[in-house]
Amino acid sequence: MKHTKVTDCRLIELPKIHNRSGNITAINGLTEIPFDIERVYYLYDIPGGAERGGHAHKELQQMIVAASGSFDVLIDDGKNQKMISLNRPYYGLLVEPGIWRELHNFSSGSICLVLASQHYKESDYIRDYEQFIKIKNHA
Repeated sequence: MKHTKVTDCRLIELPKIHNRSGNITAINGLTEIPFDIERVYYLYDIPGGAERGGHAHKELQQMIVAASGSFDVLIDDGKNQKMISLNRPYYGLLVEPGIWRELHNFSSGSICLVLASQHYKESDYIRDYEQFIKIKNHA
């Protein structure tokens, strides 16, 4: 796992094409974001007060977008934490490998779109925070 820091994660403004009948944002791997997109998924119908995430990845990169509504993303590198509010569908949060992430405060009807650099692989996940800290301290 890379020795990634919170500061390695960043908001990326995505292209927005204005049109009277509605806006469009297109995301191309290796163009608007720094990885090729291997997997796309989205979270929706999230009950009030629910939290998602609560894990880190060893290799996977992600772009997290509030496609609708809003939510907060807590990112944590084992030493520093940062809370980022996502509420515009033309901004995405790039989350690098080795960063713990938690998603909180979902607005009613929100949709969280995630673009990932790899297909799902359970062995890439770190789901226990104490284990995450131990790994980060030995990186």
